[in-house]
Amino acid sequence: MSDMSNGSAPEAGAPSGAPSGRAVPGGAAFDGAGPDDPVLARIALGLDGVQAAQRGRTAEARESFERLWEALGERGDVFHRCVLAHYLADLQDDPRAELEWDRRALAAADSLTAERARTYESALQVRAFYPSLHLNLASVHLKLGEPDRAREHLDRAVRSLDALPEDVYSAGIRSAVDELRRRLR
Repeated sequence: MSDMSNGSAPEAGAPSGAPSGRAVPGGAAFDGAGPDDPVLARIALGLDGVQAAQRGRTAEARESFERLWEALGERGDVFHRCVLAHYLADLQDDPRAELEWDRRALAAADSLTAERARTYESALQVRAFYPSLHLNLASVHLKLGEPDRAREHLDRAVRSLDALPEDVYSAGIRSAVDELRRRLR
């Protein structure tokens, strides 16, 4: 996830120039949603909150997304839960809370079908979510002083890098993986 204010691993999401400064896990630019997806439209509107967080207003953004999470519920659309939890992890001040949101994003991705991901973007592959999600988990485990757990998730991120296309987003993920490898030596 991008470094918003909590020291997360650089990256995992944002091609430069994307209106939101973020992307959904897997690299698709998140610049809004179509009229048939009101929940994603609400998330897109909330991205103003993410930009506010980048300017130091994390509490405001976090509260907004947590309200949206409550509206979704544990049985809400799995794609929406994955995207939202991915964002919420970046907005946490406490690494333990960040870890919980990263775990929620991973759990949602684990139950996400390829067909559902493609309803958001036709080329989006669920497998492409994993490098970013595991990179973020590795980063937070390192913050928590758990280098062995960090290495486990970093290894999973590395093993899934082949799912990423050759683009700016993927280059950011690969760079962040390399940086975390250096930090874990």
